[in-house]
Amino acid sequence: MKKTIIVLLLAIAMQNFAFAQKVFTPDEIAAIANNGSGISGPGKPIEGAGWGDWRDGAGKGGPSKRATGSVVANGLLPSIKPILDAHIRDAVVILGGDCNYYLTGSTGDNIWAHADGVELWRSKDLKNWNYMGLVWTIEKDGTWEKKWADLHGKPARALWAPELHYIKGNYYICLSMPPTGISILKSTTGKPEGPYVNTAADPSQPFVKGIDPTLLQDDDGKVYFTWAGANHIGLMKNDMSGFDGPLHDVKLSNPDHDPTHHVARCEGRGMNDFGTEGAILFKANGKYYLGAADDYQGRYSSCVGISDNIYGPYHDRHEIVPCGGGTNFFKDKQGNWWSSFFGNDTQSPWREKPGLVRIEFAADGKVVVSKNQPFAVDIPVSK
Repeated sequence: MKKTIIVLLLAIAMQNFAFAQKVFTPDEIAAIANNGSGISGPGKPIEGAGWGDWRDGAGKGGPSKRATGSVVANGLLPSIKPILDAHIRDAVVILGGDCNYYLTGSTGDNIWAHADGVELWRSKDLKNWNYMGLVWTIEKDGTWEKKWADLHGKPARALWAPELHYIKGNYYICLSMPPTGISILKSTTGKPEGPYVNTAADPSQPFVKGIDPTLLQDDDGKVYFTWAGANHIGLMKNDMSGFDGPLHDVKLSNPDHDPTHHVARCEGRGMNDFGTEGAILFKANGKYYLGAADDYQGRYSSCVGISDNIYGPYHDRHEIVPCGGGTNFFKDKQGNWWSSFFGNDTQSPWREKPGLVRIEFAADGKVVVSKNQPFAVDIPVSK
């Protein structure tokens, strides 16, 4: 009995140690905060093909591991070009309730280390983008988000993968502040520019721990939430303050066990999951698509499974947009389907700029890249 108590006490102590936050000095924080801008700004129209690089990160000191465009040379992706010359990672585009398109994503000179808040761009035609600036700032609007966290031993106030959603006749933003957790914000004006307030029952705490959240409003008005590797789905309360019941574990009925279709660390989990991060959830033609980003033959690709039920089981996990990453999917004003794109790996035509890929649906429900790409450019590539 005494031995059991000692083991339990040690386990609790180790758990508390694991969650202990390192306290950084003002000088350590300033060294990160003053290293580059926390916004990406308005950007510029694309000149020429727009192929090129941003690749930031602590210690990298600028672009590294250049984009080669080999995914285009190998015929897996058309020779598309970015929609805006701006440094944006995790780009997400939606069609708003006002018939305008909106773009957001992870922004700033050093996306991994610090950001000022959520930036937003607006377009009527997916081609010409107007900068709306910061619609939510960490310093002015945040609560728990203001704290500088310990990310890999260095201070960080990074804001990853924000998404704007038009649901329940209003605009919501979900975002993550690694490694602490996730927030869901609601516009107080019904306008995409906000201002925004935290919807959580306790806004001083993260909604959940983790990264890369996304939301889906179903045809009946119910809203669902998933995040990270999309292994769980939760039904949201009507006021978006929390979950309406327990989370549902989501399974694949026929997991993809090809090790080249998963990041190496997934092998320990039996490769039964959807992906590693960047949760994806959307509905098209009466079917649900759930997935995440994964290392698919060396590409940071969007991978999803298909189901007739929101909670699954899902089947036929497949790569839908090569090099697409954790992104979103939306229908435009003409009824065409699109995937957002930002370019993460070296096979991409560019890295960390926003782009769009037209998609279609095969007879079996699988997502395929359309041959009709309005943003395609004539770029000679060699295999």
